[in-house]
Amino acid sequence: MRRALGAKNKFEFIDGSIPIPGSFDPSYKTWSRCNMIVHSWIVNSVSESIDQSIVFLENVVDVWNDLKERFSQGDLIRISEIQQEIYGLRQGSLFVTEFYSELKILWEELETYMPIPCCSCLLNAPLLQ
Repeated sequence: MRRALGAKNKFEFIDGSIPIPGSFDPSYKTWSRCNMIVHSWIVNSVSESIDQSIVFLENVVDVWNDLKERFSQGDLIRISEIQQEIYGLRQGSLFVTEFYSELKILWEELETYMPIPCCSCLLNAPLLQ
């Protein structure tokens, strides 16, 4: 989804970097149209059961955050299975490139289950001198 939206120069709508203009702002109609387009793309690309829970959200940033929160929950059983596969993986008769490719696939899948980091820094904290 990120690639598809990025290719259409619409990723900024889901990451919130395009601020919502005021309703009297001349750019509001354009922003609203793009927001609705991105919203419809997302709704049309998820299953019907998920679609029912996001269809009434107005802002696509809210839709994206809802989906991100929903799908960023780690599957502890799958994490354990992947870790066991990594620890049990042996090169054996595989070429180094084949072994590395299998290991890299497992690492990348494991990375998808890692929690999304939260920023705990204080942006407006006074500097220590």
